[in-house]
Amino acid sequence: MTKIFLKWFLSASALLLLAWLDQGIIINGFGSALLASFVIGLLNLIVRPILFILTLPVTILTLGLFLFVINAFVFLMASSFLEGFQVIGFGNALVGSILYSVLGIIIDSALERLFPPRRLQAP
Repeated sequence: MTKIFLKWFLSASALLLLAWLDQGIIINGFGSALLASFVIGLLNLIVRPILFILTLPVTILTLGLFLFVINAFVFLMASSFLEGFQVIGFGNALVGSILYSVLGIIIDSALERLFPPRRLQAP
């Protein structure tokens, strides 16, 4: 449970870093960043797989590069649901989603080192 909350906190911090780096991403505060990271995670859990299946032929034709467009669309969709999180334009959504994904990979690898998976012991 601690790992989940730590990942949520670090993902919100990553969103704040993105807002600092990119002028097209606006976050009103850490509370808005927490809510935005939760909504992005929820959309990645529910909407992204549906979009992936619907656009599978295009994704195959572009050798997977269309996944960047799907990620940017999910990032832009999250900003449309929230008042404290705004993304201005598709280009900023594309860059933001790529950087957010890279930061998410870094966060996941760091948390794997801090919280190694438990091994079940045979009785």
